Amino acid sequence: MIPLSCSLAGEGGVRAFRTPKTKNYPWIAMNMNTDILAGKTIVLGVTGGIAAYKAAEVCSALVQAGAKVHTVMTEHATKFVGPVTFRALTGNAVIMGLWDEPEEYEIAHVSLPDKADLVLVVPATANIIGKVASGIADDMLSTMLTATKAPVVLAPAMNCKMWENPIVKANVSRLEGLGYVMVPPEAGRLACGTEGIGRLASPHRIIQTVIEVLERKHDFQGVSILITAGPTHEPIDPVRFIANRSSGKMGYALAKAAAERGAKVTLVSGPTSIPIPAGVEIVNVTTAAQMLDAVLSRLSDTRIVIGAAAVADFTPKSPASEKIKKSDAGLALELEKTADIMAEIGKKKNDRLLIGFAAETENLIENAQAKLESKNLDLIIANDVSDPSIGFGSDENRVAILSREGMTEIPRMSKQAVAHRILDAVKALSIGR
Repeated sequence: MIPLSCSLAGEGGVRAFRTPKTKNYPWIAMNMNTDILAGKTIVLGVTGGIAAYKAAEVCSALVQAGAKVHTVMTEHATKFVGPVTFRALTGNAVIMGLWDEPEEYEIAHVSLPDKADLVLVVPATANIIGKVASGIADDMLSTMLTATKAPVVLAPAMNCKMWENPIVKANVSRLEGLGYVMVPPEAGRLACGTEGIGRLASPHRIIQTVIEVLERKHDFQGVSILITAGPTHEPIDPVRFIANRSSGKMGYALAKAAAERGAKVTLVSGPTSIPIPAGVEIVNVTTAAQMLDAVLSRLSDTRIVIGAAAVADFTPKSPASEKIKKSDAGLALELEKTADIMAEIGKKKNDRLLIGFAAETENLIENAQAKLESKNLDLIIANDVSDPSIGFGSDENRVAILSREGMTEIPRMSKQAVAHRILDAVKALSIGR
């Protein structure tokens, strides 16, 4: 039941509105920092799915927590729930058409997104997800989503076969990679009568995600973070080198996420083809030795070090100064160990936070736990690179975050989403120190 506190006058008219003073949703305060919602401007987008009626409950809960909610509905959404519902809940006019005459002379699709602290779409249909992923802006909601610089949270809901469609999956992955936040749908009985994943997430999960996004907006403000990323190339001769299959995507996702959250980010990167994230200082290196030098020379000004690079374990002992010619005799290389960068930092740790990665193909947790201890790390991120769908070069990852207190498993999601989960764990650790 959606609590309303208003009187209606005429068809669709609202005579008076007042926000209920009592908490009608006991779950709204459960493990939630609801204070952060007070005074925040949230644009609520409602699209045309059967779950549109649940958007009213989300809207009501946000208003009761003190948020200023402005609703934007697509034409199809109005077939499922009337605009008067959201007008009554928020006390604000509902925006629908690009060509509607505004009550005040403002260009709504620009002015409202500019005011927003966050944009939330409930439900997010396959249609709106596809539009945003493709840069299409042909109605008020898609135009606002294109125009806003505020964080965007999407709560998908659709038929389970639609959710599993590879095009929808690709669109979701693309948006997550661009920094959009998804509240994944849940499994259960769907409106079409089938069972599967596609149900809108619970209002509790949706609002909890909104709070998390608002909290993380500047939660690393001014904190200096150094991140290593990518592979290293260890020269055999001027043409050939030893390397690994790391793409650098996880490290760059971490750098992007940290910069978005206000950190002063230095990215020490091996050779990659990934664009440099906005607001990130880049230091390009090639070899493991160069990466070690770059990290150690910047360590004194660094509060947090995240070693996401896949540094080569061995390097040719005597690289040739000229290209080695091919011959029938074959080629023997004498290799020597490279320095373990995170272990070296661990010796100079002081009060820094050190976060490492363990890319393993077997005994994942055991090997990661051993590295956590031997390198004097605070956290280690364990990922199974034997699975090509989440390994090197993939846009997705599934990891376990290990600390000395325990382990948290992060399910499969985009590397950008994983990056924020890792930073959430780092933030929780730093608060406790």
